[in-house]
Amino acid sequence: MSALEWYAHKSLGDGIFWIQERFYESGNRANIWLVRGSEQDVVIDTGLGLRSLPEYLYSSGLLQDAGAKEDAACRPLLAVATHVHFDHSGGLYQFDRVAVHHAEAEALARGDNFETVTWLSDSEVVRAPSPGWRARQFRVQAVQPTLILQDGDVINLGDRQLTVMHMPGHSRGSICLHDKDRKILFSGDVVYDGSLIDWLPYSRISDYVGTCERLIELVDRGLVEKVLPGHFNTFGAERLFRLASNYISKAGICHKVSTFAMRSLASLALRVTNSRTSP
Repeated sequence: MSALEWYAHKSLGDGIFWIQERFYESGNRANIWLVRGSEQDVVIDTGLGLRSLPEYLYSSGLLQDAGAKEDAACRPLLAVATHVHFDHSGGLYQFDRVAVHHAEAEALARGDNFETVTWLSDSEVVRAPSPGWRARQFRVQAVQPTLILQDGDVINLGDRQLTVMHMPGHSRGSICLHDKDRKILFSGDVVYDGSLIDWLPYSRISDYVGTCERLIELVDRGLVEKVLPGHFNTFGAERLFRLASNYISKAGICHKVSTFAMRSLASLALRVTNSRTSP
């Protein structure tokens, strides 16, 4: 299957494109965002990487300026992982320039498929990307990041800047990217319009509460009007406030006890699954 078949996209305007993997039918299917700038383009998350995302970006013309010649030089392209979970980081190996938060840089560099929570089934991939492909063969490949991110760093695209916000809780290296001028938040799995997951290895409820407090502050200060999340549909400031507030209100002792049990089971299952060797 070609990259042009595997991926699909739509434009949200203002140089932002929403890309998805068409034949990965799962709640884990991550949103991939392309943000174009005057001096640099950024891909936020890369999906599973079962087909070449860079090939799709070039072949579909997404990296071509309107009216430019076909052979015109493209701007530098940076792939940023909001975190290293497999559904977001699987395609990072396809890019020459890769950025990730320092808390997860080592896990990515060694291809740690426990920390990437790699969990993929044949039933979720409804058309095989290549003949004979099986989900048990899938692993997040080791990638040496070329840029290590910290809270407060700014990724300069020329005519727009994306500020890194370290927002742990879902994972220890989760980040949001905030376009302050346009009041857009690329939130990864920090927040999306669904049940927030805090029971994976390296999830931490106390961190998540602090992160949600930061999200509420963004809304209260009028700094976010649109959220482009790691899963499901986009939403606005009011919904962001409600999602963050609801998490904080439910993060009591009962939630912590049940989450501990779920995390223990998830960790065991992931260790068993990722100790298997591919044929």
